[in-house]
Amino acid sequence: VCPSLAPNKCLGKNKNVASLNTGCFYSLSTLLNRMVIQHYPGEEVNAGRIGLTIVLSGMAGALISGIWLDRTKTYKQTTVVVYIMSLVGMVVYTFTLSLGSLWVVFVTAGVLGFFMTGYLPLGFEFAAELTYPESEGTSSGLLNVSAQIFGIAFTISQGQIMHHFGTKAGNLFLCSFLFLGTVITAFIKADLRRQQANLESEQTVSKSPLIPSVLLIIHCS
Repeated sequence: VCPSLAPNKCLGKNKNVASLNTGCFYSLSTLLNRMVIQHYPGEEVNAGRIGLTIVLSGMAGALISGIWLDRTKTYKQTTVVVYIMSLVGMVVYTFTLSLGSLWVVFVTAGVLGFFMTGYLPLGFEFAAELTYPESEGTSSGLLNVSAQIFGIAFTISQGQIMHHFGTKAGNLFLCSFLFLGTVITAFIKADLRRQQANLESEQTVSKSPLIPSVLLIIHCS
């Protein structure tokens, strides 16, 4: 499991898991207009509004998930739940896109944006916990690079699948990788190294004032 590996290997494992979710989001966002227009011809304006809905709901999701994580410190549990909800949202979006109701697309896309974008701060923080004492800047940078690579690969692949088999097949392609990421995340052991180090540091600081006091008494005497 991840904790038994060196920090850089652990980072590689978590980087790939986080990048699957983010890469799916990048692909979905890139091909959103194409998908909407295919099922709702002439709705270019609403396609843009759906994109805006994803962005706005994603901002709310990222803010709420960050606040929740700071207060609860439940890194793995929160990450798994958000990953599952991203998968569920993607499945619902896939099978409701062609129903002919544009308002349904607004709702499902908003929910999808909320959880998929909300996963970003969770992925970064969970990676920082698992890879401590590796630099947080290093882990964040590698996550970003990996996410971009997955995003490019998914966008090209999904575009080709949509061209030959339709939008549903393309979205199911993303669903399969979200499912894979969910399963892998569930098996990552929550070895919160940074949190443990901070706790030990606080305990050390709380005991340290006794030492200067004793030295001062000896010096005065």
